[in-house]
Amino acid sequence: MRRTNLPAASILPTRAHSRTSAPRVERVAARMHVPLTPPSEAELATLVDRFYEQVRRDPELGPVFNPAVHDWAEHKQLLTSFWCSVARRAGSYRGNPMAAHQRHPVRAEHFDRWLALWRATCTEVLGEPGAALMIDYAERIGQSLKLGLGLRPRGRDLGVPIVAQRP
Repeated sequence: MRRTNLPAASILPTRAHSRTSAPRVERVAARMHVPLTPPSEAELATLVDRFYEQVRRDPELGPVFNPAVHDWAEHKQLLTSFWCSVARRAGSYRGNPMAAHQRHPVRAEHFDRWLALWRATCTEVLGEPGAALMIDYAERIGQSLKLGLGLRPRGRDLGVPIVAQRP
């Protein structure tokens, strides 16, 4: 498995990056002339708290996360800082998500399960625009992490059989 050590900047959106490749939900809101307000810090803290309580109990994700996180309260604060930096451009997160995930037995299917729980929790905790924004961010970050960790996303079956060439 090939792993790279990409800086946090490759995952976290920057102000310059957000102007040129805003999340899909932001682009749609702009076209519709609807203001898009990211969730508040309190809403993000509630989202992180509820989400990671589910992760801890999840039969697929719990065995990966629980041995890795020694202080859940501290970890949730760190992740709230991460999501505030992503959604609110707070600049409060000072970590490297790629490096943090490299030392754990993370597989591509863990990302799929993580995203399924994230989508459900966002929908439960946030209003529709906030949930759409946070889901979009998570999908893009998850894709970035998978690629950076050398986890191949599931390929699309094009319906064309692969035939070996004969000499």
